[in-house]
Amino acid sequence: MRVLVAEDEPNLAARIAARLTTAGFAVDVTHDGRQAHFLGDTETYDAVVLDLGLPQQDGLSVLEQWRASGHKVPVLVLTARSRWHEKLAGFNAGADDYLVKPFEMEEVVVRLRALIRRSTGHATSTLQCGPLRLDVNAALFEFNQEPLELTAQEHRILSYLMHHQGKVVSRTELAEHVYDRDSERDSNVIDVLISRIRRKVGASLIATVRGRGFMLSDGSASSDSY
Repeated sequence: MRVLVAEDEPNLAARIAARLTTAGFAVDVTHDGRQAHFLGDTETYDAVVLDLGLPQQDGLSVLEQWRASGHKVPVLVLTARSRWHEKLAGFNAGADDYLVKPFEMEEVVVRLRALIRRSTGHATSTLQCGPLRLDVNAALFEFNQEPLELTAQEHRILSYLMHHQGKVVSRTELAEHVYDRDSERDSNVIDVLISRIRRKVGASLIATVRGRGFMLSDGSASSDSY
């Protein structure tokens, strides 16, 4: 999963990014509103952490413009403002959740995971696909009720497929959601990582849909090619 952190305090932004990276997210960081607006328009994110007090362009107007343009990405607003009418302005602009500074870093992680889960149509924090189980809150996979060991990139890919199970996901879409902006996005690497995941969970769970991409299913869907 890929997240944009738009926060003007460099130390706080770095701390948030470090914690999110440790939690398994690919993270892009910006410190001003104009770049945040540009990145939200041109890049693909699963969620955004947006400070309202950004320079160049304030976070509220950034959010309003995203929503006016039809961007539905979940947005967690950060602010030093705790008055209700200011929170209401954020929600009216299209915020999905709110955190008032100071806050615990773990709360950012938990809230983002919940936002992403709900945005992909999952009501509970436990996702299941056949023998594969993901505890979203703990970011832990189990396969046949045993812990599943995955690299960071394998975890991001399988987590994205798990949140979108039953849907065909292209190589490009996977690359956009598992790498940050500065990473080299090689579709061949995606195929290598999918092959590694299949060796750990069995080939039947991840079907290859020829010319379109991959689909995680409970094993009843057949694959054109492996």
